[in-house]
Amino acid sequence: MTRTKLVGAAILLGLALPVGTTPAEAQSRQTVKSGAVRQAVPLNQGWRFHFNDSGSNPGEEVLQSGFDDSSWKPVSVPHSWNRIGGYGAKPSEPGNWQGIGWYRLSVEAPAAAPGMRQYLDFAAVSKIAEVWVNEQRVGGHEGAFARFRLDVTDAWKPGQRNLIVVRADNSKVEPGSATSEVIPLAGDFFVHGGIYRDVSLLQLPPVSIDPLDYGGPGVYARATSLTDELATVEVRTRLRNFADGRKVRLLTQVIDAAGRTIAREERSLNVARGASEAKADLSIRSPHRWNGRADPYLYTVRSTLMDGSIVLDSVEQPLGLRTFRFDADNGFFLNGQHLKLHGVSRHQDALRAGWALSPEQHAQDMALIEELGANTVRQAHYQHADEWSELADRAGMVVWAELPYVTSPSLKGDKGSAALWANAEHQLREQIRQNYNHPSIVMWSVGNEVDSAKGFGQKGEPPKPLALLQHLNAVAKQEDPGRPTTMADCCEGLSMIATAGEKLAGTTDLIGYNRYFGWYYPKPLEAAAQLGQTLDKLHAEHPKLPISLSEYGAGGAITQHSDDVKSGFVNFIGRPHPEEYQAWVHEQSWPVLAERDFVFASWVWAMFDFSSDLRGEGDSYDLNDKGLVTADRKARKDAFWFYKAAWSDAPALHIAGKRYVDRAYPVMDVKAYANAPAAQLSLNGRPLGTAACVNFVCEWKRVPLRPGPNKAVVTASVGGKTVRDTTVWNGPAANAGIRIDAGNLAGRVIQGKRFGSDTFVSGGTPMVLNMGSFGGRSLGPERSVQTSSPELFDYWREGEAFSYAVPAANGAWKVTLHLFEPKADTTRKALTVSANGEPVIENLDVASAAGGPLRELVREFPVTVSDGVLRLDFKTSGGKTSVAAIELTR
Repeated sequence: MTRTKLVGAAILLGLALPVGTTPAEAQSRQTVKSGAVRQAVPLNQGWRFHFNDSGSNPGEEVLQSGFDDSSWKPVSVPHSWNRIGGYGAKPSEPGNWQGIGWYRLSVEAPAAAPGMRQYLDFAAVSKIAEVWVNEQRVGGHEGAFARFRLDVTDAWKPGQRNLIVVRADNSKVEPGSATSEVIPLAGDFFVHGGIYRDVSLLQLPPVSIDPLDYGGPGVYARATSLTDELATVEVRTRLRNFADGRKVRLLTQVIDAAGRTIAREERSLNVARGASEAKADLSIRSPHRWNGRADPYLYTVRSTLMDGSIVLDSVEQPLGLRTFRFDADNGFFLNGQHLKLHGVSRHQDALRAGWALSPEQHAQDMALIEELGANTVRQAHYQHADEWSELADRAGMVVWAELPYVTSPSLKGDKGSAALWANAEHQLREQIRQNYNHPSIVMWSVGNEVDSAKGFGQKGEPPKPLALLQHLNAVAKQEDPGRPTTMADCCEGLSMIATAGEKLAGTTDLIGYNRYFGWYYPKPLEAAAQLGQTLDKLHAEHPKLPISLSEYGAGGAITQHSDDVKSGFVNFIGRPHPEEYQAWVHEQSWPVLAERDFVFASWVWAMFDFSSDLRGEGDSYDLNDKGLVTADRKARKDAFWFYKAAWSDAPALHIAGKRYVDRAYPVMDVKAYANAPAAQLSLNGRPLGTAACVNFVCEWKRVPLRPGPNKAVVTASVGGKTVRDTTVWNGPAANAGIRIDAGNLAGRVIQGKRFGSDTFVSGGTPMVLNMGSFGGRSLGPERSVQTSSPELFDYWREGEAFSYAVPAANGAWKVTLHLFEPKADTTRKALTVSANGEPVIENLDVASAAGGPLRELVREFPVTVSDGVLRLDFKTSGGKTSVAAIELTR
């Protein structure tokens, strides 16, 4: 059995009693060392873990001290039993187990003077927790994201060995499950299981700053007025007394960044048994404002509870002095100055760590966001760790904090049960109290896409999300009238998505719209126009409602690449997701957002690829791949570099498409991102001219590649400083041939041959054989083609007339066409193909010649190229022709 001994807790336990104190008085005056701030004894090491994969309950013996847990896995917390997602082939071991995990810790507790209260502090356990101490149940918690504390005094044995047992449950949400009344009920992210944040022990005297106030700090500060000359700060300190009435002193201080006390108030209090609150009003002259990324200055508020000169308890919290407002026409203002908010959404997981992130991982995430040049972060879709909000305070990020009311209030077609409402309200109060003092947080979101249950396969009548949304909005205003509320909308005005039919806009003070133009919606190549028109329309329909774009983006796979992002089929729930297409969507979106001040903020979805076992897309499994950075934080995608050029104050220059090293075609478009007016390109030492950088994008069209390595160098001048970036692309060998995967947005190697993506084409429409699936649900029936090269038929181009103009060296070539008929259509069709104006195929009925639909038909013919371009024209009478691939070989 694991045995852990805790030492070094003297700061909690030391006694400093006045001379002549009686034993009775001693019991009511247990203190920490004078001047000390409350400390926590860490309980992160020495745990034993067992996942109940058999489904059987191990019984009450697991709660007993004599239970043999030596076969259980030794773990430290933070810990999760889930490891969701990765890149490449999906392993046979899924990592998305849902059910019950058991944890046991045998710990030798620090001693405590008589009368001290003992609290277990859990920073988060997912999704439902039950806790026992020394075989006694001491409490539980329902909700995966908030801190909770349990008073375990009656069960705890100071100075002796204690047994802590935790039962964590992340069972699948379904009717009758324990998790079916605990938000979230659904969503495009995986709810990991485990004790995935820290555990600690608090030892406090009978009268203390309240540790049981919804897991909050018990100290809550806000500026009631703020000018350049004077700030007045209200500090509310909540107290809890387990003894009879006590007379104590409360010292409230504001401490500046240099450690100097600049405001203080000390008062005597008569504290009755139970919970109470004391208020102090402090004045700060010439206040230093918290001013976002420009100057994130922080004060500290300290509340100290004393009995005479003896410190009973002391808690510190951050204080940032700022004013802000939202204007429906002009956007966001911080300290009276307009600030265009542009940033990212962030989930709390990382590859191979799940939700069990270390402080170093939190810091790494924030450093990448700062590097990007973002000034705002959306905490998606739940309460994030305290460390994360502290990092946001210090980085000057403006934060959208969110409650996990996601997708639906009910598994049935109703407004949700009383139990679920109570749970949602409790989680919201926890989140607000635990995060109240963070100046970075400027809005509370009370829901995300709560009208989208049908998109997650919910059957029957759509749920009614509005009533709970209204209730939560009222709770948030009650808890914190100083911050506005917001929500993220899924579906307003999108006729292709089935919704609850209730009007949600206007429920909260602000609104965010999750909109994916260029990705999920028809006509993706019109992304910029559609986004602009939609934002203008929403603003006109809600002229008094400040609006934001709370999600936008596209999938991006760093091993999948496109030669022409405007030609292939955009398979948003399947494969491929070329890195270049993701970047193009963001190139189209940002200028639309930048020129609209009424859009107070925009958040890219998302900063990092994150776990979702609903998906198998791009080059990953069980990941949403819309991140600007891969889930392992190792690769910044091209879209990251675009935003760094657009947002960062530092000189920025990056050549796009560096990972597409082995090129399929002898010509390419070169693209770079720079915050410079223009950039210069040289290839293999030869200057190729200057390109204007329009909206941070610099392009050189139809750049020829020689066979083998081609070294590209791009330079630019930013603010008088020359910046430079280089890369190498390999051009195809002269005799390698040219192969086009018609209809495909990405190129790939098939049976040892490199095919480029659909390029050099005009007319026709790219098509897909099988779309893929979301959450195991496909958008269409699975089909297959009878062929020796099935991958070639994943995509195709079809139409009555379309043409290719393929760059090819002069001389003789052989052309191979891979044709088929995708539908059981009895209409006879007649295909004619011309090469450089000369007919090479006439009146061909593909289906008849192939022996039926969904069968490959190969046709070959010789051609001679004389001007560096092979022109292939496809025309069909009686219907459309489908071309899966084109090969040019010597």
